Amino acid sequence: MTGGDSRPAGSSPDDPAATESATDSTADAATDSETAAAIDDWLARGDDETVRWEGRPRIQTVIPAAVVGLSVVAVAAAAAVVNGAPALALVGLVGLLLPAWSYLRVTNTRFVVTDRALYRKTGVLSRSVQRVSLDRVQNSALSQGVAGSLFGYGTVAVEAAGGGAIRFEDVDDPGAVRDRIEGRDDRDGDELPGTVEQWAAVRDEVRALRTAVER
Repeated sequence: MTGGDSRPAGSSPDDPAATESATDSTADAATDSETAAAIDDWLARGDDETVRWEGRPRIQTVIPAAVVGLSVVAVAAAAAVVNGAPALALVGLVGLLLPAWSYLRVTNTRFVVTDRALYRKTGVLSRSVQRVSLDRVQNSALSQGVAGSLFGYGTVAVEAAGGGAIRFEDVDDPGAVRDRIEGRDDRDGDELPGTVEQWAAVRDEVRALRTAVER
């Protein structure tokens, strides 16, 4: 008895499509594993706690800080030339630090939604983790500025019972993130709209109409 072959039926050992598909699957699995490991490094979730979504602020939110930083560098350089004081050019270092710090802040911020809670991690030189249980979530709000509306990102703010709140700033597709938080994406595929009483009333109306037609 020969060993089992895991290739799709109809594909040959040298089939480029099969090889590419297997490579992509392996790469996706590796990426998912790395993402889970990065989250668990700070999340400390339970063994039966499932991650439903994770993300971070959009990297393009660094652009305003970069523009301001470059402006500071240009002004400092011009002032140094006009006044013949090279030392003024050192002020331009502040302009370089602004986009660098903004980039580190964005890349070190993570948002996670599990089937139990919401998590927000921030901090560059230190780490701060905020947690809000899903059973404490009362209200959620979505906000988008002009740029957010044009490019599809925004902020989701959540209020918790007993005080407290958590914000996911500048995330892609904030509407979908809000649905994940409120569990709408899970309910839509499993539940029908309306109550049992409403559907019973509809059934009775249909039966009455059918009886009237048959007469």
